[in-house]
Amino acid sequence: MAVLNMEKSKKEKDPIVIALGTRIKELRIAKGYTNYENFAFDHDLPRSQFGRYEKGEDLRFSSLMKILHAFNISPEEFFDERFSLPIRGQKKLTKKG
Repeated sequence: MAVLNMEKSKKEKDPIVIALGTRIKELRIAKGYTNYENFAFDHDLPRSQFGRYEKGEDLRFSSLMKILHAFNISPEEFFDERFSLPIRGQKKLTKKG
């Protein structure tokens, strides 16, 4: 039983990494690229790996820095007020309406 729970937790994506991927995708679209493959190709980034990053797969700090360089932005600009970092254990607030 414990093995099943451990396997399930490995498949669940970390909300922080998902937020990183979402931000990367937003920046790519803002640069006018409709798909990740063209952006990755134009900026000499591994296409399949870049696509996984946008989908919320874990990435190394060095990979993130290469991506920021491709966008020509600083870490401060990447993690500005538009970057919403989820707090572990906190439920998302929804608007009532």
